[in-house]
Amino acid sequence: MVSGSPTPSSAPERLEEVLAAVEDGVYPEPDGAVVAVPAVSGAKAGVVGFTGRVYVVGVDQAFVDARLRTWDLGHAFVPPFLADLVDAFGVAPESVDMLGLASPLPGPPPLALTPIEDRDHPRVRRALGYRTEVRVWSCTGGTLILGRGLAGRREIALEVDPEHRGRGLGRALATSARHLTDGPLWAQIAPGNAASVRALLDAGFRPVGQEVLLVR
Repeated sequence: MVSGSPTPSSAPERLEEVLAAVEDGVYPEPDGAVVAVPAVSGAKAGVVGFTGRVYVVGVDQAFVDARLRTWDLGHAFVPPFLADLVDAFGVAPESVDMLGLASPLPGPPPLALTPIEDRDHPRVRRALGYRTEVRVWSCTGGTLILGRGLAGRREIALEVDPEHRGRGLGRALATSARHLTDGPLWAQIAPGNAASVRALLDAGFRPVGQEVLLVR
């Protein structure tokens, strides 16, 4: 279940538990803490933030406490702290993304989608670099990707060809994804990509946080 309004609670110790609780509408305690959590699948390290609490993945609490204080939440997403993560892991960060979350929907998707089974297809190969259990579909003008990403969560990615943009295809792809998943679905969206933000919001994804990952 994906609940509509946050319900603060004491935060679990592992990111998998944090994400599962958020999927159930139970959000971390907004106490200003920056909490170190163990490494998870899907990234070498990262920073995942919710209202009033931030989690740093793959380091110990001493690493965090040496650099950040309580309520230094925004500082966990800016170059000085991220540069220290880069030095520690030797991996460059991806973009800082908004996190969206949506519940599954019953019935068939609204788009006619064709599965792409070829593992050597360029978009499949690219998806496999970031996710497991990857499934890919195509339609006229677009591609939809579902898979397991950070900490095993269900994730969506989509692409709309330039000549098909501005016609609602992104929204239709995102809505279709909700019909093709068997549980809550996460989306990572660059805030500056306003078209994608609008498409995901229109498809029923709710903003729940932000993150930056060090993947490879």
